[in-house]
Amino acid sequence: MVLSNNKSTVVGLILFAAFILQLVLKLEWTWLLQLQQEEMYKRWSGLLLTLVIAFQWLLSVVRTRKRFRQHIFTMQNIHKWVGALSPVIFYIHTMHFGYGYLLLLSYIFFANTILGYFNLDVIKNNSDALFKGWMIAHVALSLIITILMVFHVVMVFYYK
Repeated sequence: MVLSNNKSTVVGLILFAAFILQLVLKLEWTWLLQLQQEEMYKRWSGLLLTLVIAFQWLLSVVRTRKRFRQHIFTMQNIHKWVGALSPVIFYIHTMHFGYGYLLLLSYIFFANTILGYFNLDVIKNNSDALFKGWMIAHVALSLIITILMVFHVVMVFYYK
């Protein structure tokens, strides 16, 4: 595995490790934690996280539409960097994993993020079976994240 050629993977792993470290050591920025308790902040930061997740689906559009295929390498690079930075976006929205379905959403979000860090460019394997398995897992987790995210948004606005 060659990580030096995949800067987004290295950056993503560092940011993920930092998120987990602050969670385990209970390191909190009081000002941000207080901000995250405010309703308008939660909604705007949630919108940001929702837009990031929705934006990540653009790679599927580029891959499946002939007229966009010339942009696939650019979009893949953007997709990787947005994924690498996603722990920061998650942290801006919340410093914690949550409870119940939010805990599940958080676990799946970060599991898929880590899976994305170890894409086929990183593991340098040209196996068609590995590619298909990796892609199915990544897209399936992305679908679950999207469904849980929509459920979360509906619950937030329904009960407020």
